Amino acid sequence: MYRIGHMGIEEKIKKLPRLGVGISGEYNSHLKGIDAYRLRESYPELVHFYEYGCDIDRGLDEQVKKWAAEGLATTYHFLDLNLEEAEDLDEVWLDKTLALANEIHAVWLCGDAGRWHFGPRERGHQMLLPPILCRESALVTAENIARIQSETGLCVLPENPPAVAYLGPMHILDYFALVADKADCGLLLDCAHLAIFQHSRRLDPLAGLDGYPLDRVVELHVAGGTVTAVDGYEYINDDHSPIPLQACWQILEYVIGRAVNLKAIVYECEWNSPEEVIDTFVKLNELFPTR
Repeated sequence: MYRIGHMGIEEKIKKLPRLGVGISGEYNSHLKGIDAYRLRESYPELVHFYEYGCDIDRGLDEQVKKWAAEGLATTYHFLDLNLEEAEDLDEVWLDKTLALANEIHAVWLCGDAGRWHFGPRERGHQMLLPPILCRESALVTAENIARIQSETGLCVLPENPPAVAYLGPMHILDYFALVADKADCGLLLDCAHLAIFQHSRRLDPLAGLDGYPLDRVVELHVAGGTVTAVDGYEYINDDHSPIPLQACWQILEYVIGRAVNLKAIVYECEWNSPEEVIDTFVKLNELFPTR
């Protein structure tokens, strides 16, 4: 664990280890998709850490326990906290999440900053909606992040979520820039999700990045998406297909050259076959080699 205590954001980020390129997964995803542990056994030079998507209801599966038992690096991606909703951040969630993160020796916490569930925290209520892109929402999100960091001692990296449509006047990068400033936290920039947002607003893939605090970016996500149309409305489906869109690569390559505190890249590809993803892992390691 890399406890942050009362350090400022610059010192917090600098003390975090460089993890390299990792793979995502969640509860028992290895039974239907990629077994991350076996993939790393076959390609240790390509897969360096495991980002485990977790909720307190299901907890840890045997794969992530095995991964952690080997002393391999992990990060904890929560799937059950509405960061935009102050009432959702209760002591039960905090205590159980910290216990699970401690059990796998997670280096930091991260998660999409939106609404993971509607109503009570229950598996049947799960969804993922983006936050309302306005100042009021950003301030609540920032307060919740600051509280989690204070009470767990771990860095919390909010992630820009995907959506079919976004509500609110702010650009999503301006929203998260405000969150990072008020929460004094790092950031997780999902390049695929940003490509989805830019497409929905008919913007260039790199729009807004010139004013985004790239020095706060600790982690990047890369994933495939599919351009889809329903009744004439075109959007990008965040389906984690094996081949990232060109806009995703464009964003990634722009950010890598400017994110001076980047520590990790996660390739979200767990539902595909190993043969479909190796080339992308090779490319990611070429762009972001371990040191």
